Amino acid sequence: MTDKQRPCVRYGIIGTGMIARVHAEALRASSNSELVAVHDVVPERAAAFGRDFGVAWESDLEAFLARRDIDAVTLATPSGLRADVALPAAAAGKHLLCEKPLEVTLERVDSIIEAARRAHVRLGCVFQARTVGSVRRVHDAIEAGRLGKLVMANVQVPWYRNQEYYDASPWRGTWKLDGGGALMNQSIHIVDLLLHFMGEPASVMAYTDVLAHKNIEVEDTAAAVVRFRNGALATILVTTGAAPGFPRRLEICGTGGSVVLVDERVERWVLTADEPNDMADAAALSELHGDLGGAGDPAAISIEGHREQIENLSRAILTDTEPMVSGREARRSVELILGIYQSAREGREVRFA
Repeated sequence: MTDKQRPCVRYGIIGTGMIARVHAEALRASSNSELVAVHDVVPERAAAFGRDFGVAWESDLEAFLARRDIDAVTLATPSGLRADVALPAAAAGKHLLCEKPLEVTLERVDSIIEAARRAHVRLGCVFQARTVGSVRRVHDAIEAGRLGKLVMANVQVPWYRNQEYYDASPWRGTWKLDGGGALMNQSIHIVDLLLHFMGEPASVMAYTDVLAHKNIEVEDTAAAVVRFRNGALATILVTTGAAPGFPRRLEICGTGGSVVLVDERVERWVLTADEPNDMADAAALSELHGDLGGAGDPAAISIEGHREQIENLSRAILTDTEPMVSGREARRSVELILGIYQSAREGREVRFA
């Protein structure tokens, strides 16, 4: 089958900030998806982005969503504005791929999920760490019971964002548009993996604070203890004040062994019932994908995870199946993080239904 004959989903991008360029480059590299147009409310930004990538541009959202050459849109707006564009996009029949988090409150998250359901369009959320082969291998091992009974997990995100990062965009560091800080913005990927591996949380106790920055509303440092429904405990320690920024770390421990991922690379794989080449195979899978990055520079990330999730959503659209990370899956990390914020604010344990 030639490229012209291969089924292809045509995308528009809403928002033209830093992460939109990752979306555009990922679409360029995709085998079943292509970028046809972009939207930004500022005409000069939309036009410049369109010129850079050789595609059409619109500054009027209604005109953009009326384009018949757009099948799906990626949402690259500030977090707290996603429902504002997702709802009309779904109503216009466009499939949706949202950056993380899906939105900043459960009410707005649920409004997007319901809009997609009502319009019969596919809804996915960008959690690119899930695309890495080593992550899939760990998940498969847990599902197969090879780690035994899960008893403990540790999350550490010692990242760094300088003051200029927050000062450069007025929406950053605000509850309304950023939805949170070191947890909701920088650490939500690894929170998603924690839930992906450990299951449903039962309760959380937490502290949050602003220790390394000024003039921001949200936390730059957080510590939490989560109890899961399976009885396991987990600690979450995150910051954007650890200069110059270091890789994130996730440790999963069970009665049958333990695994440590540094970023998405396998640092330790020790199971009591190891199979031949287990560690080598898992490590090789992480090496194949490259470094997703972001510890010290938010722009220093690979496009590969985004490319795989875009291609995954396109396959879901073409085959009428669910994408890798559905709206319901994306909701889980937002719910846990909001529970951490509530616990820190109220000084008490927060239980999940």
